[in-house]
Amino acid sequence: MAIQMSTASRTAQAQAHETEIGTGPLLRIRTGAPPANCAAARTGTILVTMTLPVDWATISNGQLSRLGTWEDLTADDTGTAGHYEIMDSAGTTCHEQGTVTGTTPGTGDVVLQQVNADIVSGQRVYVDTWSRTWPGA
Repeated sequence: MAIQMSTASRTAQAQAHETEIGTGPLLRIRTGAPPANCAAARTGTILVTMTLPVDWATISNGQLSRLGTWEDLTADDTGTAGHYEIMDSAGTTCHEQGTVTGTTPGTGDVVLQQVNADIVSGQRVYVDTWSRTWPGA
């Protein structure tokens, strides 16, 4: 049997994740595959750096979802987005990482508003979709 948890327990886990990351964290989008884990050395070229809103996520029924506008008005570099990292506000600790895609095929952990994951230096980059659902429903 699969382990099941109450909605309250899953929501508390989501809240703890948001609290640990803190207010105004950095989201960086990089080229290539993500490192083996969040503690590993960062890899790839930084294409985008955005400071997320102070209150950057909303929590409901064990799910953490993007809150506010997640955008960078001027991308840092040119390349194809491969992965993202959510860092603390100082940019020193990685708390989450995953894959990035554009809206087509749109299967990444972060989905950009544009059709593909190709980014050009200076362009506006907007995160269309990001959410995390805690297991055990």
